[in-house]
Amino acid sequence: MVAFHQPVWTLPVDAVYEFLHTSASGLSELEAAQRLEQFGANELPEPAHRPLWLRFTDQLTHFMALLLWVAGILAFISRTPELGWAIWAVIWINAIFSFSQEFQAERALAALKNVLPMQVKVYRQGELQQIPARELVRGDVMQLEEGDRISADARLVAAESLYVDVSILTGESLPVARSAYPVRLRQAVPVRGGKTLVHPGEQPLQERVNPAEIANLVLAGSTVAAGRAIAVVYATGAQTEFGQVAHLTTIVKREPSTLEVQVARIVRLITAIAIGMGVTVFCLSYFLIGIDVTESFIFAIGIIVANVPEGLLPTVTLALALGVQRMARRNALVRRLSAVETLSATTVICTDKTGTLTKNEMTVRYLWLPGQEVTEISQSNDAIQIAVTGAGYDPTIGTVQLPPNFSDTWKVHLLLAGAALCSNARLIHLTAPSRWQEIGDPTEAALLVVAAKAGLNLEQLQQQFPRLREIPFDSRRRMMTVILDWRSAPLWETNSPHLALTKGAPLEVLRHCHFILRNGRTEELHQSDWQQVATANDDLARQGFRVLGIAARPGGDELLELRAQELEQNLVLIGLVAMFDPPRPEVPDAIAQCHQAGIKVTMVTGDYGLTAEAIARQIGLIGERVRVVTGEGMGHLSDAQLRQILKYRSGLVFARMSPEHKLRLVEAYKAMGDVVAVTGDGVNDAPALRAANIGIAMGMNGTDVAREAADIVLTDDNFATIVSAVEQGRAIYRNIRKFMTYILASNVPEIVPFLAMVAFKIPPALTILQILAVDLGTDMVPALALGAEPPEAGIMQQPPRSKQEFLLNTPLLLRAYGFLGVIEALLSMLGFLIVWWSHGYSIADLQAITPAILAHTASPEVTAIYRQATTVTLAAIVACQIGNLFACRSEWVSITRLSWRQNRLLWIGIGVECVALLAFIHLPPLSRVFATAPLATWQWLVLIACPVLLLGAEELRKAIVRRSK
Repeated sequence: MVAFHQPVWTLPVDAVYEFLHTSASGLSELEAAQRLEQFGANELPEPAHRPLWLRFTDQLTHFMALLLWVAGILAFISRTPELGWAIWAVIWINAIFSFSQEFQAERALAALKNVLPMQVKVYRQGELQQIPARELVRGDVMQLEEGDRISADARLVAAESLYVDVSILTGESLPVARSAYPVRLRQAVPVRGGKTLVHPGEQPLQERVNPAEIANLVLAGSTVAAGRAIAVVYATGAQTEFGQVAHLTTIVKREPSTLEVQVARIVRLITAIAIGMGVTVFCLSYFLIGIDVTESFIFAIGIIVANVPEGLLPTVTLALALGVQRMARRNALVRRLSAVETLSATTVICTDKTGTLTKNEMTVRYLWLPGQEVTEISQSNDAIQIAVTGAGYDPTIGTVQLPPNFSDTWKVHLLLAGAALCSNARLIHLTAPSRWQEIGDPTEAALLVVAAKAGLNLEQLQQQFPRLREIPFDSRRRMMTVILDWRSAPLWETNSPHLALTKGAPLEVLRHCHFILRNGRTEELHQSDWQQVATANDDLARQGFRVLGIAARPGGDELLELRAQELEQNLVLIGLVAMFDPPRPEVPDAIAQCHQAGIKVTMVTGDYGLTAEAIARQIGLIGERVRVVTGEGMGHLSDAQLRQILKYRSGLVFARMSPEHKLRLVEAYKAMGDVVAVTGDGVNDAPALRAANIGIAMGMNGTDVAREAADIVLTDDNFATIVSAVEQGRAIYRNIRKFMTYILASNVPEIVPFLAMVAFKIPPALTILQILAVDLGTDMVPALALGAEPPEAGIMQQPPRSKQEFLLNTPLLLRAYGFLGVIEALLSMLGFLIVWWSHGYSIADLQAITPAILAHTASPEVTAIYRQATTVTLAAIVACQIGNLFACRSEWVSITRLSWRQNRLLWIGIGVECVALLAFIHLPPLSRVFATAPLATWQWLVLIACPVLLLGAEELRKAIVRRSK
């Protein structure tokens, strides 16, 4: 019986199952469902969010809002209450707009968390299953492998070479060893004269311990750095050690992207300029023109309000969030918003081969056995190559095609049984719909499939030859070894109770072999044998096959105690297994698209060099001239030599690369000034993913550690998705430049009327309230429409932008302020003057009546003409902004080449502009506030020419730019 007051870590393995009311085969589905309902999901409680009303008040109290509050108060002091109310209305409208934008952006980003839920492998009713981590319950039996993030506190019941990264809990940077052995805590008792002083009924004091330091516990939040283990869950959710410090980990403040920081800086700059212009206008109006202090002050307020870009930052935030949502629909999950900006400048993509460039659907095609002198079959010297048919993971489709009169079937079975038993994958037959699913490494799953095709019963093999020990695969040894109980072995009589089976990279396995299984007996491995095996490996690799070597070592109980370096010596080579992972059909086009976009693609793989070269040729990654750089070869290169190779050599393939080599390659590219995107799926890829400008992890077959280190997670593990993400990143960056151009261009026609008033002594062509009408009626919805523009045609035929390029650069400012804005100002001022000319007023006449207009003492007839003239100016700006909306859709592509149907928001934006303008003119309350007057038919016809003229001038500019390029 188990004493249930005992800590779980003090119990022997058998007692752990009893303590947690479970078994080695795991919980039943019914019991798991009941515990889930009773104890709740395995997730931390949501952190307390800042109340919505407080977040809304933030929009009313930031720097620009405070500036406008002060401006409104000063307007009331100046006895212009309608201006004060209008300015305060701007504050509230912008606050509502900004709050809704940020709220939508936050919801969009929060929704992405559910796209890729954390998965965990557990045994339920004796079967290994993959379930969402939130469904883990107390008593679940978890299988842990290298790279897994541990999702609940658990007690180890089996472990092999297990090292766990507990830095998130302890700060310890190096992985720590873990084992399944019970831990006995030291007890503290008083001692006097060498004798303990424990009175009857007293219990010794237990030593206080930190659970993160107990050697047989694995805690939620930590990750498996190396090895494998089986663990039983004893705490989930808020009851875990991680849950006890949840306040440190769950309240994660979203950091602004570099793009948002840059835009915030731009907003502050423009605001400072606006204040400077307001002060200048006040001084000129009061001291130069002689307008009284109140009117001068009102004009200055108008200049400030007109130029403060209140809606710019929230529009950028929402554009980023909407872009991230679009990327998620294209299977690219963005974890950091700053990645979007960096994607647009990417110049190099370092990509894995398996699963990214290829389908990760391994199928064994050939078996190779040494020393078979058989005629009428495919031979290499005296060796035999056996074909395997079928594709995918269905073992019922395809066969192992043994040659006629082949008497040594046992050797084929030994090769395949050894490969299958030295694997941790599982094959599951699903019934609805009927299909086979692999759990675990696809390479190992392919070995199980070929063993089943040869007629071997996998479950029977595992029961007949139970595993006693495992040395997990790692990227440095490139091998995996298991030790089996071999006493009831009809496959190969060795007269030894145990058999160590090793699989791995053929040349690595061969390097550890001293013997070879030939003609039914174990013979010493000679140089000619070595050459024969190496040649067979190379021949298969050149065809694009991934080749594994299978070897064995008979022995006794000493095998269970030897270190890995000693165990994997004096091996007997059994044969080779060649499997093929076909390239993804969409990858060649994606590679070609990268080359057109000026992006260099580099394959970085742990595979054999000839295999990598063959796949690289098939997908069009390299041409005729190829240089394969191995990890060993890179080790002999200095940093300067490596950079020279990267700069001057083409057709590079990096093979047999360890994580350290991958990290060094990334740093070499970055030292050359490249913006590097790197793919990775293993725990050892995390340093390279963090070092890269863009880390891209695999969502389907990647480890939790890689996903945590990455900026982007591919939910389909597909290289073509990376190219789509780069395209979307470029489009989002361009879209932000588009609506910034649109917003800034409209500031010029709002400023020019006051400059004209100062320079030419004419009345201002716009009133302050009409400026506010322009800001409220034209900038918001159309700017959003430009932020939602799809990628332009040809965007991937242009080189990446320079990473030093500033968002608000000189060409953008010249186009917005020096071209589009100037055209809008000229057309709107022309509209203002045309109204006066139509009533018989010349410039001199207008100058003569200006003092009366400014002093509000003009006759009713002149006042009516002035209201109509300013209304035409207002309408001209709105009309020009409609043309500007289409002009800003591209910096150089003609409007005739862009689709008119792809972006419905454009037409909604135009509709909002037109409805707002008509409301300002024809609704009596608004007409009184904004001092507008109805327009004549001929004036509306003149206004129709405004967007056409602006768009025509922009088309001419674009044509000149295209011709110059």
